[in-house]
Amino acid sequence: MSLLYTSLHRVVPPVARAVWRPTVTGLEHVPPTGGVILASNHLSFVDSVVIPIVVPRRVSFLAKAEYFTGDGVRGRLSRAWFEALGMLPVDRDDPRAALTSLEIARSVLDGGGAFGIYPEGTRSRDGRLYRGRTGVAELALGAGVPVVPVGLRGTERLQPVGSRLPRLVRVEVAFGPAIDVRGAPDGITWGRARREVTDRIMAAIRELSGQEDAGVYNDRPVV
Repeated sequence: MSLLYTSLHRVVPPVARAVWRPTVTGLEHVPPTGGVILASNHLSFVDSVVIPIVVPRRVSFLAKAEYFTGDGVRGRLSRAWFEALGMLPVDRDDPRAALTSLEIARSVLDGGGAFGIYPEGTRSRDGRLYRGRTGVAELALGAGVPVVPVGLRGTERLQPVGSRLPRLVRVEVAFGPAIDVRGAPDGITWGRARREVTDRIMAAIRELSGQEDAGVYNDRPVV
């Protein structure tokens, strides 16, 4: 853990909590130590900010590499902000980005860290909860770590799509009981195990978030 992270993390989360005053429930379900996956619904860019500021231990999320490579004062401030929140850079334009992301996540978990992930793959544009992709189960089963489901409410109003700055709105963060997925269930294929584990995780997230089930995958918009 870097000195920069340790120093800034003492300041950034308390200030952010004082400004936004999020309502947090179930925090006792997050283990204080050891590898764990925090699997959440995804409503806004700031979801990766909200979760780390309410969890008392470091939670690593992946973030675009551009946030860490800017020039000048603005670039340094951006890099410091994201490092203070425990973000890890990944080049999403790299053809190996998906594989690299899994490798980074696995290294965090193998090192006893907490890793945040959005099984939907991208944020919901209509407020519904989309079908989970099986990467979350791949990580959990492979690393042998529990999954804590997270339900976010109101973050889409905190920083709506197109808004450059967050707004002063109340948000809710609910953590559910950890799901133990160590080892694939006997008698079924690895692929089937990943699907069943993912569906179990998404059901827990839906219960916490109260979202309507979309029943389909959330594909990225064509631009």
